[in-house]
Amino acid sequence: MAAQAAALSAPAWRQFTFFDVMPVKDVHDLASTPEIFKKTPEISTAIASSLGPLVADIHGSIYSLNRDFEITNSWIVHTNGRVTHMVERKGILITLGEEESARHPFLKVWNLEVIDKKTGAPVLLRSTKLQSGSRPHPVSTIAVTATLSYLAVGLADGTVLLYRHLDQSIFSGSTSLTALPKPRTVHESPAEPVTGLGFRESDEETPNVYLFIVTLNRVLAYQASGKGSGAAPTVVSEAGCGLGCATMDRHAKNMVVAKDEAVYICGTDNRGSSYAYEGPKASIHTHRNYLVIVSPPIVPTATSASATVRNFAARANPSANKDITKVAVFDLENKFVAFSGTFNEGVREVISVFDKVFVLSNDGVLSCLEEKPTSVKLDMLYRKGLYPTALNLAKSQQLDEASVADIHRQYGDHLYTKGDYDGAMQQFIKTIGHVQASYVIRKFLDAQRIHNLVTYLQELHAQGRANADHTTLLLNTYTKLKDVSRLDSFIKREASRETDELPFDLDTAIRVCRQAGYFEHASYLAKKYERHEDYLRIQIEDAGKHKDALLYLRKLGTEAAEANLARYGRAMLNSLPEETTQLLIDICTSLVPLTFDEDDERAVPTRQASSNGPSYLSYLALNRSSTPAQASDNVPPSSASTMTARPAVITGRDSAPETSRASTPPPATTTTSSVPKTRSTGVKRPSPQLYFAHFIDHRDHFVRFLESVALKRWGQDVDVTAASVSVEVDPSADEESEKRDQQAVWNTLLELYLGQPDGIDKALRILRSQDIPYDPTHALILCSTCSYAPGLVLLWERAGMHEDIVRHWIDAHYKGDATASGEVIRALDKYGSEHPGLYPLVLRFLTSSPELLSRHTEDLQGVLQVVEENNIIQPLSVVQVLSRNGVTSVGLVKEWLMSRIRQAQEEVRTDQQLIDSYRAETQAKLRQVEELSDSDHPRVFHVTQCAVCQGQLDLPSVHFMCNHSYHQRCLGEHEAECPNCARSHGIIKEIRRNNERLADQHDLFLQEVREGGFSTLAAGFGRGSLNAARLEDVSA
Repeated sequence: MAAQAAALSAPAWRQFTFFDVMPVKDVHDLASTPEIFKKTPEISTAIASSLGPLVADIHGSIYSLNRDFEITNSWIVHTNGRVTHMVERKGILITLGEEESARHPFLKVWNLEVIDKKTGAPVLLRSTKLQSGSRPHPVSTIAVTATLSYLAVGLADGTVLLYRHLDQSIFSGSTSLTALPKPRTVHESPAEPVTGLGFRESDEETPNVYLFIVTLNRVLAYQASGKGSGAAPTVVSEAGCGLGCATMDRHAKNMVVAKDEAVYICGTDNRGSSYAYEGPKASIHTHRNYLVIVSPPIVPTATSASATVRNFAARANPSANKDITKVAVFDLENKFVAFSGTFNEGVREVISVFDKVFVLSNDGVLSCLEEKPTSVKLDMLYRKGLYPTALNLAKSQQLDEASVADIHRQYGDHLYTKGDYDGAMQQFIKTIGHVQASYVIRKFLDAQRIHNLVTYLQELHAQGRANADHTTLLLNTYTKLKDVSRLDSFIKREASRETDELPFDLDTAIRVCRQAGYFEHASYLAKKYERHEDYLRIQIEDAGKHKDALLYLRKLGTEAAEANLARYGRAMLNSLPEETTQLLIDICTSLVPLTFDEDDERAVPTRQASSNGPSYLSYLALNRSSTPAQASDNVPPSSASTMTARPAVITGRDSAPETSRASTPPPATTTTSSVPKTRSTGVKRPSPQLYFAHFIDHRDHFVRFLESVALKRWGQDVDVTAASVSVEVDPSADEESEKRDQQAVWNTLLELYLGQPDGIDKALRILRSQDIPYDPTHALILCSTCSYAPGLVLLWERAGMHEDIVRHWIDAHYKGDATASGEVIRALDKYGSEHPGLYPLVLRFLTSSPELLSRHTEDLQGVLQVVEENNIIQPLSVVQVLSRNGVTSVGLVKEWLMSRIRQAQEEVRTDQQLIDSYRAETQAKLRQVEELSDSDHPRVFHVTQCAVCQGQLDLPSVHFMCNHSYHQRCLGEHEAECPNCARSHGIIKEIRRNNERLADQHDLFLQEVREGGFSTLAAGFGRGSLNAARLEDVSA
């Protein structure tokens, strides 16, 4: 007994109570075990399935249980026999059993998800004898793949049978119960019974399926699928095990073998890790990430090496000499015992189902091992200070990152309390992204722990979790520590992670360096990472290096310099007007990369120190001494400064110490990440309008800029024609945008010319040019604003605004221009023929004052003569114009009035004669109609000639009432009208029909009345549209 107790000694692993033991009672009788287990000695095997626990007995029946271990279904599997082995996958149950009617075992396949309505049992899919050789041998173990494609059966004589493509046979639709593939013998060892089988499933690492074969002395691996399958099994371990002491791990990748001295993990190639655990093992089982080891029954003694056994012996009655079985739950990954307990009367079955472990004793007692919540387990580890174990547990339990970070935080607090600041910082670093950075920073603000704070801030930046405040704190910490080497290294550090992101905030680094007087560090960062605005701001606003800024802008090229010049162009013009103007001209006109002189590049001088640089990190208990750190002067620059920066990556950042501090100057001019000197072809020219506002105080340079852009970009000039200038054409330019830019340039040039005394001539040439694309409306506004009369007249004339020209000269006359009245007359002579409406305007102007009338009397007569000749104004309207004031006398226009009166009288006389003739003709027609209508007075025809052939009339002849006579032979057949009068009568009839049709179109008549007035009404009377007869017809 002592030897057995010593054999049960547990390994030198930490032991915990992570499982609670609870008895499982019958739901109907809480004082007893579930009904099914009251006959435990008759239970042959029990397994867990996807539908719940399955229990088989020695009478050949299987029972399906629910969560309360109540029987939900039962059926007889083997008549007059017993079930020896069961395995279930995807609702398919495979049973092996013995029957009295056969010498060999039976293999049966059941569909648990389909119930036979007649028997109430699952549908039997296949049933066949398991036969290997002539002599029967009992089945020792069984294994099946998760996909049911392979089934392996191990026999006590060392034979292993392998069924291939079992799933295809089962689901083939065949109704034959014996339709199973023929098994293949893959292993034979008469001296070594098979004690365990297991399949390694295929995955991404191993695409083939392997079968593990465990005997008493060996573990073998057989390749069941893929290239090379079918070969003899290979030995992977010389350590075999007894029956029930081999099982697959939870990932179905390795075989776990339990021997008396240790637990071994075997792979497909060789034996892997091993775990020392001395003592005999009755069986092993897997539950999630745990390994459950059941030991053989022993008699407990107080001298046992196992604390669990000693504790049981101390509690038990000394006179009771009962066997106990020890059950231990191991976490092999984390190397600790999660549970260790004893059970009376021995253990019959261990089932892992419903995420719990159920232990069935031989006396029928069912116990449940329920794992405690992870939070409870972690609290137990926290109380013992076992934080590394807690971290390993969290990893195996697959907790989320936030929970793992919280363990690191508590571990860090634990180490911080013990004074292990370096170890605490290592734990706090692992909480980045889940724990507020301020929580850690506040702990290390003391000067003695500032180095740990630097470590944390550096890692915070390396992971891209830092904000501007963190960057400021780190840079100022470098300054306070006088750690120039770290400062320079931090500035020049590249982003080393997969993501092209900087490990710190670049804006903050540049800002801190500028505020501390480290202009060269700030400019180095801005130049290295292509922060063009920041670089220019530093050179222009801080360092005052306009020449360097101009060279930098030229090296940027068109695309990059465009936006920066839009911001700093005015400052550059104020300092270097000629050079800046030329740069703007080149950018706006050149289609090739800009050129620059290499000699203009100067080495950046040593940093400028600010005498009033602010002091940062004042809340830290540091030495405020301003003694320079000379020890760091000779520190070589970081190699990161020579690396090529990615255009989309902004990596480095630096801070600036105070005036007296010295540090390694950053190699701002040697880094290859600065602006490249050559650029790709195909430069896109920006719009010159972007830079107009910069020339507000530089009118002469503005004129030069606009003239150069117009000439070099479009070949347009006031003096030179476009045909005489060679112009580079951009094929990718937007035509509409180019037109707008041209208009803007010339509109601005026109405005500038009008504002210069020596530019008036150029302004007029612009206005007269037919090729220059200025905006006439804009030009008109400019000329009006500047009171430039020649331009106004020219633009009005081109726009056809002749009345505006006349009114302009009239207004000029009223303003005192003595020559304006003559211009009015010349404008009337020039435009009056096209615009008769100018004559009333000029008439009113000439008669507005006696002095003006006396000067232009002859012109007035000429105007009246033109009005009379062209009938431009009615005489009454002329009289009204001339009589509106007392300037014009009747004698001045007497002759014109007399002629107009005589002309009117003559027109009246002519009209009266026409009226008389129309009346006489009408009376004659009426008399003729009356004669023709009088049936009492016959018509006598005196015509003697045919109206067609002009021959002498003879019989037979035809006479018409219109006094035309014809030979009958000269008329056509069925001719009922006079041929001579039919044409004129047809025209009259067509006119009448048209008039009648138009009389019904009232909308058209109303529109004509609105446009023509009385003349339309008169025409309507003439057409008969308003006749009383038609009105009566309409009313009817």
